[in-house]
Amino acid sequence: MFASIIVLFRQALGTTRFNRTRGKIIGLHCQTISNFCNFIGIDSKERQSLIRLARNNGKRLGFMA
Repeated sequence: MFASIIVLFRQALGTTRFNRTRGKIIGLHCQTISNFCNFIGIDSKERQSLIRLARNNGKRLGFMA
């Protein structure tokens, strides 16, 4: 779904800068997920299971470029 937008951003920024920016965004996203899970009391094993489920759903739905 968002793959064409991602490809355009990659072309505009260049691969190296795009990957660096993407890594920072992914890190912030993971930190936010961890903080939320800690807040509501989900342990790390369950959190990893939920992250895997979300990743697989994203791939299936076409959100992963």
